[in-house]
Amino acid sequence: MAVSGRKPSQLDETTRFRAAEAPRTVLVVDDEAEVRELMAGYLRARGLEVVEAANGLEALLKFRLVRPRAVVLDMDQNVAVVAVTGSLDTELRAQILASGATAILSKPVRLQDLWAALGSDQEEAVALTGAAPLPSLPAPTPAAGGTPAGRVLIVDDEADVRSTLQQYVTTQGCEARVAADGASALGLIRADPPDVVLLDIQMPGLSGLDALKAIQEAAPGVKVIMISGAASFELATETLAHGAFDFIPKPPDLKALSQTLQAAFLMKRLEAEWHVEPAADD
Repeated sequence: MAVSGRKPSQLDETTRFRAAEAPRTVLVVDDEAEVRELMAGYLRARGLEVVEAANGLEALLKFRLVRPRAVVLDMDQNVAVVAVTGSLDTELRAQILASGATAILSKPVRLQDLWAALGSDQEEAVALTGAAPLPSLPAPTPAAGGTPAGRVLIVDDEADVRSTLQQYVTTQGCEARVAADGASALGLIRADPPDVVLLDIQMPGLSGLDALKAIQEAAPGVKVIMISGAASFELATETLAHGAFDFIPKPPDLKALSQTLQAAFLMKRLEAEWHVEPAADD
């Protein structure tokens, strides 16, 4: 039954969701809870499934879990957004710029244009030659309430690497155990699975890749971060294709390692909250 004789405006017609066209799942990302909840409630009332995230890291992980059809993203106005497209459609390009993009680059992208689009005040790139030493360890970060931030198993045949990583992981508030080879690691994992395994690829005996496959069979919920001194795109691609959570070259950048550990712990928590079964490796 119609409740009003008002004729729908053109704006109503062009902006309302149609059931046949609306994306079923939308990811809403905003650090302001009230704003996020308002948008999420509005979309849910119109029949959409909505997933919320309060920050970029949570958004990336939830995007990976649910693969939404649309994303509502809060953008900091100080962030430069560079769009890359193979389309020459001038109308599309105008829409992209009107949406707040800083620049549009055509494929194939000229790297000089990418650098220029990011602005002239970017820091100069530093070319690193040779392997850098492990950086000094940061001050310890005790876990709140005595509860470990996560449980990590470090697997490496080099004693100094095991010791350094164990010390660092402990400073991040985590419980850390070590194993010198893949076979020993498997025994520890079967007896008491950790949240995350830091796994060296090149080890005598059971290789890191073989150990990765065995870990996934024994404890599919464990997140495995591969570490290797022979870093290459092909090797990283192979490990990720076999189900590794991430790949980090040696010597590891400890800041990057910390971020990867946080992402792995958050993914474990989200899977537990949403009762998501770990994907089986093909």
